[in-house]
Amino acid sequence: MRTTIACALTIPILAACRPQETTATPTDAPTTTSAAPSAAPVVKDRTISIVGTNDLHGRVAALPLLGGYLDNLRRARERDGGGVVLVDGGDMFQGTLESNLLEGRPVRDAYAALGYAAATVGNHEFDYGPLGAEATPKRPGDDPRGALKALAKDSPFPFLMANVRDRATGARAEYPNMPGSTIVTVDGIRIGLVGVTTEDTLRTTISSNVKDLEMAPVAETIRTEAAALRKAGARAVIVLAHAGGKCQDFTNDISKDRCELGAEIFDVANALPPGTVDAIVAGHTHAGVAHTVHDIPIIEAYSYGRAFGRIDFTFRGDPPAIVAHHIHAPRELCPGVDKPDFSKCSPGEYEGAPVERSKKVEAAIAGGVEAARERRASKLGPVLAAPIPRSYLAESALGNLFADLTLRGTAGADIAMANGGGLREDLPAGELTYGALFESFPFDNRVATAKVKVADFKRLVASHLKQAGNGVLSFAGVRIHARCKDKKLDVQLERTTKGKPFRDDDTIVIAASDFMMLGGDTFWGDLTPPEFNVLDDLLRDVFERELKKEKTLRAEDLFDPKKRRLDLEKSRPIKCD
Repeated sequence: MRTTIACALTIPILAACRPQETTATPTDAPTTTSAAPSAAPVVKDRTISIVGTNDLHGRVAALPLLGGYLDNLRRARERDGGGVVLVDGGDMFQGTLESNLLEGRPVRDAYAALGYAAATVGNHEFDYGPLGAEATPKRPGDDPRGALKALAKDSPFPFLMANVRDRATGARAEYPNMPGSTIVTVDGIRIGLVGVTTEDTLRTTISSNVKDLEMAPVAETIRTEAAALRKAGARAVIVLAHAGGKCQDFTNDISKDRCELGAEIFDVANALPPGTVDAIVAGHTHAGVAHTVHDIPIIEAYSYGRAFGRIDFTFRGDPPAIVAHHIHAPRELCPGVDKPDFSKCSPGEYEGAPVERSKKVEAAIAGGVEAARERRASKLGPVLAAPIPRSYLAESALGNLFADLTLRGTAGADIAMANGGGLREDLPAGELTYGALFESFPFDNRVATAKVKVADFKRLVASHLKQAGNGVLSFAGVRIHARCKDKKLDVQLERTTKGKPFRDDDTIVIAASDFMMLGGDTFWGDLTPPEFNVLDDLLRDVFERELKKEKTLRAEDLFDPKKRRLDLEKSRPIKCD
């Protein structure tokens, strides 16, 4: 059979598209029944399996095992007729030494070996900034998206980006091999793929890398791209969305499976007219989804390579049309294992055969694994008797630790902060290694400082405490006391370091990441951002330097639930009316 990868599908250039044909692998060979010479050919039902992954964040160790599952599924489709379309819901690269040291290339190369048809661009795809060591533009001519463009340009599969716009022109941002949508042909069936990302993208990555961009509405973009794909002959349209949901159970009953009904991807599905798309592969929320919303099957498979999602479509007739579909619950690569070692776990069987790790994928990631090996294992000094846990929404020992390290490592700072979104993994028990620190904080953010009035800092804190959705701020150098008084939120500060009490007209120095100072996670709230200084130190380097001064770390020394640094009368978001 032939597999076609179509050019970018946007309405103004549709007439100019000329698909490039490539020979398909034998696993996608069509299966048809023979007919007598005088009879019309009988077309057998065909199954197309959509396999979705999302939010890998550089965890390349999972990919050889994923390859084994895919090998089994492709053989099953070869036997019964049909094929497999493998796609990703974004946030592929940022997050581990193995990926970050080579700016995502080990992930891109492993995805090529796995046979991905396309991936959508997530918010953290913009984190690497210019090509090379710097995470943000430093010199005239630095391209703030140079690393991402280099990854896409040399990729055998497209990076889809339909709803990212150029702020100056309003047109879709166009870069090599980064179309808004594409068509793949599997077993003679044309499948349209459109990629979108959360409308929160610009405030959940490093703002200096995206300040010349803007986001178009997700649902509106999908409608436009899907119509173009249908016009170009797509028999099904699949959305790759770096926007997600969250469900606790997987009976496909969204009302009973403890799903967050207001999640972004559910709202998008409900906004689409019937028949616009046939499925959504979601991401961003690091959660599980295997549910039908507004007659659209949606899958999302947690994060970090832990699982994959799958939808099987049955096509019948000529021209082929979908007559049935089946949604699978997220499939764990290491079933029943909470924190798996992907290189050692026993996956068992899948599609009637033992799962064997892919040697081809192991070879693709070998360079990244070797480059990171020595640095990952290096000891930092302190010993942890128990894990130092993190929390995204509430005060945690890890958040307080990172705020403390920032304060101690930043000369002249009165208060330091860490954001919940930057806390990616608990620090494990035992001798602390650089690899563990890196996975807890994989971002190449720098320390930044600003001078503010105490009264303005109180407004910043109040704005944060009223917000829903964003990660919690952790504080060092101060305890925050917040109470509702006369239907307004009153914030008081208690200094916890040497010095005079804070007074509203005092000027203080605050320290945080450049991501936060640049407005990430709406850090400044309704304040006009002041001037700030971005220092030479990476935050992670500051953490490493300060941790080497420690012998032991204990979670109970960092977070006391009876004396919280965030002393609140109610949980966020706080409403006083």
